[in-house]
Parts: sequence; C-alpha cells; structure tokens
Amino acid sequence: MPSVLPRRIAMISVHTSPLAQPGTGDAGGMNVYVWQTALRLARRGVEVEIFTRATSSGDAPEVHAAPGVLVRQVPAGPFEGLDKADLPAQLCGFSAGVLGAEAAHASGYYDLIHSHYWLSGQVGWLAANRWGVPLVHTAHTLAAVKNAFLAQGDTEEPRLRIIGEQQVVDVADRLIANTATESDELVSMYRADPDKIDIVAPGADLDCFTVGDAAAARAELGLDADEVIVAFVGRIQPLKAPDVLVRAVAPLIAAARAGTRAPLRLLIVGGPSGTGREHPSALADLAAELGVADRVTFLPPQPALRLAQVYRAADVVAVPSYSESFGLVAIEAQACGTPVIAAEVGGLGVAVADGLTGTLVAGHRVADWSNAVEKILADPQRLAAMAAAARGHAEQFSWDRTADGLLASYARAIESRRAGRTGGTARPRWRRSRRQGVAL
Repeated sequence: MPSVLPRRIAMISVHTSPLAQPGTGDAGGMNVYVWQTALRLARRGVEVEIFTRATSSGDAPEVHAAPGVLVRQVPAGPFEGLDKADLPAQLCGFSAGVLGAEAAHASGYYDLIHSHYWLSGQVGWLAANRWGVPLVHTAHTLAAVKNAFLAQGDTEEPRLRIIGEQQVVDVADRLIANTATESDELVSMYRADPDKIDIVAPGADLDCFTVGDAAAARAELGLDADEVIVAFVGRIQPLKAPDVLVRAVAPLIAAARAGTRAPLRLLIVGGPSGTGREHPSALADLAAELGVADRVTFLPPQPALRLAQVYRAADVVAVPSYSESFGLVAIEAQACGTPVIAAEVGGLGVAVADGLTGTLVAGHRVADWSNAVEKILADPQRLAAMAAAARGHAEQFSWDRTADGLLASYARAIESRRAGRTGGTARPRWRRSRRQGVAL
C-alpha cells in the first residue's frame, strides 16, 4: 500500500456513466474501467465520487452505487439526444455542477481528481486549479492514434479534440497509460513528459469471467451444441471492424455448407455506436448481401454474467479493431478459457499472448482474417491448448492489480504537490504539430 493514500477522490466521466450498460451508445470499456476501479479503490478505504452527465430527467442527483462509491449525475444541457460530439458545448454547465458539489463542503474535501477521456480532463483541469489538488488523467483513446488507423469511410476525430487532449496532457500531474505502446504514443504524438506517465494495465473481473460449461452456456443462449461459433463482442461501429469479420467468415460458412465440416455461426453481441448509428442495420444488410444471414446471430449488449456465457459458448472470440488502447474483451474472453483472434494494434499485443492464448493478425485485409480464423479452427488440438492457457494469461490482469497501480500513481501526484512540483496549474504548450496538422 502506498505511503500516501487519498481519503476521497473525484472521478470525472462526463460522457458515459458507470451505471450504463456497456455496448450501447457511447458506453463501453471505459464504463467498465471506471466502475471496477472505483469498487476496488473503495475496498481499500478510498471514498470515490464519480461525476457523470445526467441523461434523463429521472436520473437521481446522487446514487450510492456501492459502499464507498457515490455517483453524482450532473445536469448539463438537454438530457437526451446529445451526441458525444455535442458535449464540448456543455462542459461549462457540467463544470459548474462539479464545482458546486465541492463548494457544499469544507475546503479540502477531495484529495485528488482522476479524469477519464479528454472531455473529463478539461473539467478536471478547471477543478484541480480551483481546489488546489492533483489531476491524474486517463485518456482511454487518443484522437491522433484513431486518425492514424482510421477505418475506411469512417470520420476523423476533430481538431477540437486533438487540441483539448494536448491541453490536458500538458497540465495533468500524472498520466495513466494502459501499455508501453500508449505511453510511447503520448510522448511521440503529444510530447508528453515521460517522467509523469505511469503504465497501469486494465483488468477483468476474474470472479465473474471464469471458465465454465460451454454446452450449458450454449443452451442458455439458444445456440446449437454442434456448431462452431466465432463471437464478436463490442460496440457496432467502423472502428471495431465487425464488417471485416463478417466478410472474413462468409467464405468459411459457405465452405462448411458445401462440405462435411460442422456448421459455422458468427455471433455478434453489441449495439450501434459512433458513426455506426448512422446505418444501424449495416451489418445485417452485409450478412444478407453475402448470403450468410441465416448463420449470423445478433444479440443486444449483455450484462456481465450473461456476457460470460457468451464467451464460454464461443470456440473463439475475434477482436478486429482498427485501434484499441487495451482491449478488455480479449482479457474477459481469455478469463473464460476462450482463445482470441485480435488485430495487432495498440494494447491487443499485450492483452493476447500471440501463439499461446490466441492469434494476432497484422492489418485488416479480409483474406488475412479469413485465413487466420480458418487456421485456428482447423487445428482442434492447438485450439484446446490455447483455451487451456487462456485463463492463466488473463489472471495477470485483475482490477485489484489495476487499483494497486492507480494508488501508486495517486501517491506520486500527491507527494509531488506537497513538494511544490505541480503539473495541474501549468500553462499548456502551444506549437505547430506537423504530424497532426493543427496548431497545438
């Protein structure tokens, strides 16, 4: 346990609530991260108050979500109908709500702020200056990285976001990176000071995601026991590349139909998100166009216990994303004893032990993905060996271990403040970045 332990921290998660169901809208891995780390920190005796934007007039201003975890749902702009891109205009109202909550208490009520995503970092920057406390920031995704690995036809992240991210990188006391790759990206693309970056890997709920009975899982989900199942879990949007997987699996489904192999089914679990909401039926339409609609099953986002059954039911889980700062789905699947085929991008090279618990695929050529899926399914012994090794690999990534890393980072931030070395009140650096093509 670090020598300096905060009594109470303010977590800021503007655009997505830890109470929301992951896989729908903008709710995803960040929701899981905020919720699970808050629970673990609270169990260590740190009170956590999470500030998020209210999205319904029926949202209670305060929700005591767990012992030591309070969720504050702050009104800021219209409750419904706002896209994430609309939220920068609501940061003033949201910040007022955050500052107002602190003003109702004696000075020094919060010891530290941990902001998640750049929108929250902007609010955290203001609050940290007002309260005189350290700001620790986790980006979760970076605009410059997403734009560098953009899916074909997808929309670039706006200049506003890149500038906003740069400001937060410049002023934060500590930056949390999921992997060494993300740390390098912060340094190379945002000129972050490497001395204030802490690498803390996310985890999985190892009590929920466990090895179980595949046949029972299939029965619960209404899936046939004799099928070979490839599963995709995540938000349905170009960034996550589910269309690549549909195209890659289609010829394998056709080959199984024509030969003596077991029938192949693609199971897609998630809801439209981001630019995917512009064409919510796009994946179903693609499956119909390719003649495999009867072999593709769509399920809505699932709560954690039922999601574990999805992982157990699958022979392999595919994560074909164009970019991932880490890839929680990959760890959760492996925790359930299911091998993973993943794109060789971002943190997925850490989340998946290539050749041991799954396979990494370079690039997004459909033929390469089709070959990778066919190869892993064609060797039952190798697939079984990967399944046997998967749980052990996943156990290296627990939320308790994540909490340990966060507490160590918090201690560094607090000690630095006490020593008079502060990042939270620094002025952001402005310069011309040739790589990003914007004034920073």
